[in-house]
Amino acid sequence: MMSVYMSRSRKPAPDILLDQESFAYAASSAARLSIRASIFGRRGPYRVRAAPVRFVRLIFAALLFVHLAFMLSTSLVLILFRTTNPAATTLMLYRKWAYGWEIVQPRFMPLARIPKSIRTMTVRVEDGSFYEHHGILLAAMKNAYLLNKSFGEPIYGGSTITMQTARTIFLVPEKSYLRKYLEAIIALEMEAILGKDRILELYFNYAEWGRGVFGIEAASRRHFKRGAAALERDEAIRLVTILSSPIRYGPYDFGRNGILRGRYAYLLKRFGDPPPAAELQPEPGAEPGTEPVPEPTLEPAEQPVGDDSGELPKDAGTPVQGAGIGEQVGGE
Repeated sequence: MMSVYMSRSRKPAPDILLDQESFAYAASSAARLSIRASIFGRRGPYRVRAAPVRFVRLIFAALLFVHLAFMLSTSLVLILFRTTNPAATTLMLYRKWAYGWEIVQPRFMPLARIPKSIRTMTVRVEDGSFYEHHGILLAAMKNAYLLNKSFGEPIYGGSTITMQTARTIFLVPEKSYLRKYLEAIIALEMEAILGKDRILELYFNYAEWGRGVFGIEAASRRHFKRGAAALERDEAIRLVTILSSPIRYGPYDFGRNGILRGRYAYLLKRFGDPPPAAELQPEPGAEPGTEPVPEPTLEPAEQPVGDDSGELPKDAGTPVQGAGIGEQVGGE
């Protein structure tokens, strides 16, 4: 009777028929799950996927920290520079340590003592919309990129006067997208902290004007043996002309470069006496490939320039195509 009861209570298990292919797939799946569990544990794959995400977040946080630290440090230095003149700039130290040049200590000249004619000429050819923008000109940088692409070499930089000042004080002249980015950040900070007049004052007193020569007063005494306030109009024009490429050219030998000849002719036409024909002709051995870039095309001829007194109107000019030419044109 016991055997009858057991036979009734237990039902035989149904036969599960698997073909050979299904059996092999089931076995391989079970093996994969077993191996994965033994290596990673039950939640292992999720941990593996989370690791790259955490790494990316860590990198992003580190970059953000460095970025904010850079902005904070430069802002604090710029606050100091509102009332204090730098004893030296990064560019000066770079030229001394990397090139071994003897640096002439700048002779600081307040902006009010710099002749207005020099201020007018410089702003006109370097950054015609200096008093209108907020430190950077995206259109100028785009135009510079297109011009450089057409020439096949870096001739224009697209930097405003503010960006040039930022580079001179804080950075080195090595060309890179990172430098241009940092240049733009500092320029925006300078506009917010210093203001236009102080930026222009620092620009004139720390701009590179020759090997180891920084600032317009030191440049004037080096090239013409007298201060900037005593320069004749043609001498001032020559100084402004070579500001585009002060390492390679001096005030009397820039005629080898077609771009600088055009710049000189433009300044003479607008701010000086009619240029002698000999000044506008290419010198023997003039550099090839620089010829035709007439500087007067940097701005429309009908734009107001100011009277002959050299007064610098604060609404002077429209954005100069290729602003920041001074960082290129054969310069280093």
